[in-house]
Amino acid sequence: MSTSGAVTVADWIARLDPRPPAALHARLTDLLAHSASRPVAEVADVCMDTGVALLDRMLASSATGRDHALDLLAVDSLVTYAFQAAADNPSQIEGRAAAAMARIAELPARTRE
Repeated sequence: MSTSGAVTVADWIARLDPRPPAALHARLTDLLAHSASRPVAEVADVCMDTGVALLDRMLASSATGRDHALDLLAVDSLVTYAFQAAADNPSQIEGRAAAAMARIAELPARTRE
């Protein structure tokens, strides 16, 4: 994935290569709008935080059916992009993976409370 020259989160998403399908790219851009001006160095955290938050909302409202497929794809993409961005610092991947698994694993338990 080439995102060279990106300065902000918005730049990074705009320069995704290969570019996701138009509807997914638009959804990702919308979901990340709150962090668009943050520095590109924060893409991994922003994508993970946004993906986990969206998944949490979806599970809490039982919005996991076919009519929510775009958001399910967005969650998957955000988590994937978080790790792609984090690949620039491979020494932190193991810790990031453990933290991501723990965060995601606790979501179903929170929705039952």
